[in-house]
Amino acid sequence: MQMQQERVRILVTNDDGIHSEGIKELEKALGEIGDVFVVAPESEMSAASHSLTISRPLRIRQIGERRWTVDGTPTDCVTLAINKIIPVELKPHICASGINHGPNLGDDATYSGTVAGAMEATILGIPGVAFSLVSNGNEEDFSEAARVAKEIIKKVIKEGIPPGTLLNVNIPLGKPKGIRITKQGLKNAKPIISEHIDPRGKPYYWIGEERRGFHAEGNTDFEAIEEGYVSITPMRCDLTSYSAIESLKNWDYLSI
Repeated sequence: MQMQQERVRILVTNDDGIHSEGIKELEKALGEIGDVFVVAPESEMSAASHSLTISRPLRIRQIGERRWTVDGTPTDCVTLAINKIIPVELKPHICASGINHGPNLGDDATYSGTVAGAMEATILGIPGVAFSLVSNGNEEDFSEAARVAKEIIKKVIKEGIPPGTLLNVNIPLGKPKGIRITKQGLKNAKPIISEHIDPRGKPYYWIGEERRGFHAEGNTDFEAIEEGYVSITPMRCDLTSYSAIESLKNWDYLSI
């Protein structure tokens, strides 16, 4: 990645919304190494996954010199940032998404708007890195996580990452012991669906889950975090299960 001749340009987005503490700390830290363009949802869009708004129009509002809000998802934000908001000659070199309030470990990454923001950038040809702070909801000091994010972004700028690959970074609370390159783990959890009755007597539902730990398979993101390390999981936009192609070869030309 050749960026030595010009100041690096960094697109920052998230799914917790433009006013979240995590994105403020990330913007401040990355402003020390480049020109930061913030394009983020105007309100919280957690668990939006990789959804794109196509059933209604979207509105963009500029709230600072290089800061905009979009009344949509993180995917909307990145799509509009790269194709509409930021001039072509100022196209970002890299996209940083986060810092998320809470972890995006294991299969939770599939629901994550934070991860989706980085994925959309990757699809559009810009390296994407998603950052999440593994907090317990009470302690949320993002300063150390922002420092870690800055160092990781600097390394990606210098060395690059393979095309079609994004990095899902989870950062433990406090000062981490170091970094581990991990695989996506699998949590032990079961859905909890709470049923209630509204004032008109009609039922409504709230989806949650009961967590029961994770599968300890070795070198997973869960295990790295539990041991006090930053977890970096390389992910692909290509969802093909290549290992299954050979075993399904006999399906080719199957008469239906």
